[in-house]
Amino acid sequence: MAGLGADRDALVEVLSALPAEGWAAPSGCAGWSVKDLVAHMGALFWTLVDRSVLPDTTGLPTERAQDAHVAARASWEPARTFEDYVTVSGPALEVLTRLDARPDRVLALGDLGTYPAPLLGTAFAFDHYTHIRADLFAPRGPLAGPVPPADELRLRPVMAWMRAALPQHSASVLAALGGAVELALHGPAGGTWYVGPDGVRDERPTGGVVASVRSSTHDFVLWGTERARWEDLDVVAEGDASALAALRRVHVF
Repeated sequence: MAGLGADRDALVEVLSALPAEGWAAPSGCAGWSVKDLVAHMGALFWTLVDRSVLPDTTGLPTERAQDAHVAARASWEPARTFEDYVTVSGPALEVLTRLDARPDRVLALGDLGTYPAPLLGTAFAFDHYTHIRADLFAPRGPLAGPVPPADELRLRPVMAWMRAALPQHSASVLAALGGAVELALHGPAGGTWYVGPDGVRDERPTGGVVASVRSSTHDFVLWGTERARWEDLDVVAEGDASALAALRRVHVF
């Protein structure tokens, strides 16, 4: 919750000084302007606070539902989009804080998967972290620096979400690995995971690994969300070619 709150505050500061042309600029999310991206982030908070203000997206996959939310706000001026985000973010953080204290509760989130309630806050932290750094700021986004920090405070919940979501969002990819792959993540909130057909584990398998991948935690966010290729980042991969080819296809959202 501290990491998400810090990114919320950083985003408000950036947006409060953004000129009109900045709101209209294309973001790193294909087809969305900066205004659209902020509208999405506000709408996502409204799903926690009051779904009645959003269009009915029953039956739609998560990413298509988010497209519908943005489309419904397409006519909004930047000032209204900004005010909406500021208005809803406070109450939404309160909801997430309450859920953070309910490890006994399990949430079924459609195609996102099923998680203990405290992990919902990490999902929102992941969404903010990724959109701010990969979609709003250069090189993929239109905004110049300084970029909000990619530190332990922000990356710890992001890694928690990616670890929990990876087996549910990319089950077919993990099934195709043919064995465990060592994923050595360095930098803030780093660690070593063993990713295989049976999920993500901390312990090295007794049978060893078929491949290894070394990456920074920030770069993992980029390639784990299909925003960059290994070749564009400081990623080192060794071992079974078919396992590595499969791991390249992971997608966490």
